[in-house]
Amino acid sequence: MSRHGREWFPRDPRGVGSDPDYRFTLANERTFLAWVRTALALAAGGLAAVTVLDDFPGEEWLGVGLLALSFTTAATAYRRWALNERAMRLNQPLPPSRLPMMMALFVAAVSIAAAVLMAIHVS
Repeated sequence: MSRHGREWFPRDPRGVGSDPDYRFTLANERTFLAWVRTALALAAGGLAAVTVLDDFPGEEWLGVGLLALSFTTAATAYRRWALNERAMRLNQPLPPSRLPMMMALFVAAVSIAAAVLMAIHVS
């Protein structure tokens, strides 16, 4: 793996290689923006959990967990965009990404935690 594949925040990839078909670049950008929207929704959910669920046990943990997931999603989305853009510009295969699996696991964990907290609160 190249040095660029290990960087958390790779440099702007648009200075290497040649311009790919603009449709691929735009699709990569749309995917990045979808991940950013997901990060914003997680941040809103985290802030709502902390501010709205005042008497709910564990609301701080739920909110902080969602905010941490929001940060991780946004940061990883940029990295994914940059590595994909670089690969397209250098006519290389797209690098694998753990972001979809990570998102599914963390959202499932937060959902289970929220369900348990709600069951504790209701009883």
